[in-house]
Amino acid sequence: MKAYFTRLFQYDCYANQTILEAIIKAGGPEKAVQLMAHILAAQQIWLNRCLGLPPANVELWAGPGTPATDLAEKISKNHDAWIEYVARLSDPDFDKTIHYQNLRGDKWESRLVDILAHIINHGTHHRAQIGQLLKFAGAENLPVTDYIAYIRQINY
Repeated sequence: MKAYFTRLFQYDCYANQTILEAIIKAGGPEKAVQLMAHILAAQQIWLNRCLGLPPANVELWAGPGTPATDLAEKISKNHDAWIEYVARLSDPDFDKTIHYQNLRGDKWESRLVDILAHIINHGTHHRAQIGQLLKFAGAENLPVTDYIAYIRQINY
């Protein structure tokens, strides 16, 4: 499980960096930047939950004016933090239950393995939305951010 989720978080970082480059190349369309910032904020919120820390001091939905260029460092920091977290896990840890509150204050519990899968799927979902927004903004070609394409790239 550790190797699997490490690979998924490496893919997530690659896909985030790749789509951010496309956002910047397209002139930083506001909605695309906001979605990218949302992916990164959600990752920080979930990491704190998994670590049992107080809620991350981030806005889940960034307001207008967030510079796209500010997001590259957040991608890198999030990636490093998640890789470090996964590296410390033992196999039984993946099945442990994480108790947390959502942003409305509702109490929930989920298995860590399901949270990790959610984080990766959440990013994929919003990157697809970003791709659509970039097309609407006039981007002619979008980068390939599919997981299998990433795996082919690193294996060859």
